[in-house]
Amino acid sequence: MNKAAVDQTLLRWQEKEALAESMIPIIGRLYRNNNVITSIFGRQIINQSTMGLLKTHRFVKQLEGHELSLNESLAVLELLNEMNLGEAHIDVGKLALKHKQQPMGTPLRNFLKDELTDIIDKFDPNRRYQESPKDVVLYGFGRIGRLLARILIGKAGGSPLRLRAIVVRKGGAENDLVKRASLLRRDSIHGSFEGTIKVDEENSSLIVNGTAIQVIYASSPSEIDYTTYGINNALIVDNTGIWRDEDGLSQHLACKGAAKVLLTAPGKGDIKNVVYGINNAEVGSDETIVSAASCTTNAITPVLKVLEDKFGIEHGHVETVHSYTNDQNLIDNYHKGGRRGRSAPLNMVITETGAAKAVEKALPALKGKLSGSSIRVPTPNVSLAILNLTLKNETDLKELNDHLREMSLYSDLSKQIDFTNSPEAVSSDFVGNRKTGIVDSTANIVDGKRIVLYVWYDNEAGYSAQVVRLISQMAGVQYTHYPK
Repeated sequence: MNKAAVDQTLLRWQEKEALAESMIPIIGRLYRNNNVITSIFGRQIINQSTMGLLKTHRFVKQLEGHELSLNESLAVLELLNEMNLGEAHIDVGKLALKHKQQPMGTPLRNFLKDELTDIIDKFDPNRRYQESPKDVVLYGFGRIGRLLARILIGKAGGSPLRLRAIVVRKGGAENDLVKRASLLRRDSIHGSFEGTIKVDEENSSLIVNGTAIQVIYASSPSEIDYTTYGINNALIVDNTGIWRDEDGLSQHLACKGAAKVLLTAPGKGDIKNVVYGINNAEVGSDETIVSAASCTTNAITPVLKVLEDKFGIEHGHVETVHSYTNDQNLIDNYHKGGRRGRSAPLNMVITETGAAKAVEKALPALKGKLSGSSIRVPTPNVSLAILNLTLKNETDLKELNDHLREMSLYSDLSKQIDFTNSPEAVSSDFVGNRKTGIVDSTANIVDGKRIVLYVWYDNEAGYSAQVVRLISQMAGVQYTHYPK
């Protein structure tokens, strides 16, 4: 490549950078002023850097076969900024693509007015002052608890959800609060927290990106009166897994200031196990105790649903290759579970999983059709589900992958299902992915009615995103998504 060509390549890149930079303040204003959450083909663009926006536009090529034009998405954003919109989730990339599919010469402004007519001029500047925030309490502050905190804090600029408190047992160190802050600030897997954290020892609080979070020390729910902290009608998110039945979780409801409970583990007995996007419509406004099921159940159920709808499923086996968890031992030691006492970072450990049975609760059409097992492996995060299925109808690899790609982009499960066609993808590539399951199209195998499907999932971040979606629903915080 000669010097002139090199210079032109760099110039085009700099022009793209300038376009991406000009998007950032518009995205921020839409979010903070109107509570409009913007995305590009399912990937939120709030608080993204210039480089992050460029990569998100580039990612569209993997899905649509061509890169999304920054000029086109910027034009959409600029018009959205003029429309005094009410709160909504708006996919800028999908709107830009849909506009290109309209008859030639259709003005973008007219197209957007037709698409967004329900929310144009519906912004109420006094809404956030008239409506009380929805209080959320995290009972437990482990791996999932801290990721939930990151997501909730990231939404605090526009969403009425407010993380008001975390409940933990008092540690042995005098500087317990400092240590809690450090665990939120630094994460060996997900990286540093993007923001500021201040420790307020006097008030036993953490001030995180301007959000004051009360740290409550308690050994059991019976010790807590949330109203003494100004917390009322709160949704208590139990991340401990200590109680998984109605009797145990009802302890939270006995606390003053608590209204509902969400368990971040599979529930037992009559507790409703919910996979958001599949059976969350069954959760009524009067429901007080709900389970968000498990990370694996959330990862595989949406994919199984779209396969059942399109091809039908006769039977199958689910094998999960799962990263080790805190339940296992660092070195060989006693454990009540079989094999789990052996060193997690040194061994592959065969164990059981209830995910296949749990799928039946969310997707009754598959009752009695699935078996399941699991292998814990020496990686700290991102797991893989291998779905070995016999379908009712024959297919081929292209039809299967085309269907799954389409579902990841345009179905009601587009927030749950992701899709990759990279032959170089490995587990660490999906750290932080907030979709619950990522279909690895290049690894899939099809032989008539028999298929083997590979589905990656960040068993921490992807699951936490599902939990937050369920938190929003239970708190009555719902948004319309565009384009419809």
